[in-house]
Amino acid sequence: MIAIIDYGMGNLASVSNAFAKLGFDTKITQDPEQILAADRVVLPGVGAFADAIKNIRNLGIDQAITELIKRKTPMLGICLGYQLLFSESDEDGVHKGLDVIKGRVEKIQLPSSFKVPHMGWNNIDIKPDSKLFAGIPQHSYFYFVHSYHTIPEDNSVMTATTDYGIKIVCAIEQGNLAATQFHPEKSSDIGLKVLKNFGAM
Repeated sequence: MIAIIDYGMGNLASVSNAFAKLGFDTKITQDPEQILAADRVVLPGVGAFADAIKNIRNLGIDQAITELIKRKTPMLGICLGYQLLFSESDEDGVHKGLDVIKGRVEKIQLPSSFKVPHMGWNNIDIKPDSKLFAGIPQHSYFYFVHSYHTIPEDNSVMTATTDYGIKIVCAIEQGNLAATQFHPEKSSDIGLKVLKNFGAM
C-alpha cells in the first residue's frame, strides 16, 4: 500500500488517481501510524512552505518521516513536498524544513524576460543510473508550477535538472528517497512512468 500524506495542503486526489491508474493501492492519510505501516509513502504538496511545515509538525508527521528514512521505506516528494525535505526555506522568512536533504529552498531569481512562477512544460536533463527515471528518454518534458527552487549542499543527490534561465535542480534521489519539483501526476504518460518506477523501488 502507498500512503499519500495529507497535511491539509496538496492535490491529493490527482496523485491518488494517477497511482490507481497504474494499479497501485493507495490510502490518503494524516495518521502517523498508517504512514509508518505503508510499503511506500508519497509527500505531495501545493502552497506555502511555512504553513505546510507547521501542519506537518502539528500532526506529528515529521517524526514519522524521520522514522521512515531510518527504515529505508521508499518515499517520494512532489513539488512542495520535495522542497519540504530540505533543511530550510526563505519563502516569507526563514523556515526550518524536514532536513532530510541538506540544502536550501530559495526564490527563483531570473531576468525580466522570464516569468515567475515557472509554470508549464520543460524538458529535463537526467543523470545516468537513476532509479526514478529508468527507461525515460533524456530531455523528456514534465509539468512545473513553482516560484522557489532547491540548492542541495551535496550535488551527488541531484538526478535531474531543467533550464529555465538558470539551471534548476528538479529531482533528487538519496537511498530509497526520491523527489521531484515537477508534477509527475500532471505530466501525462511520461509522468506515470516516473510514478511506476517509484512503485518498483
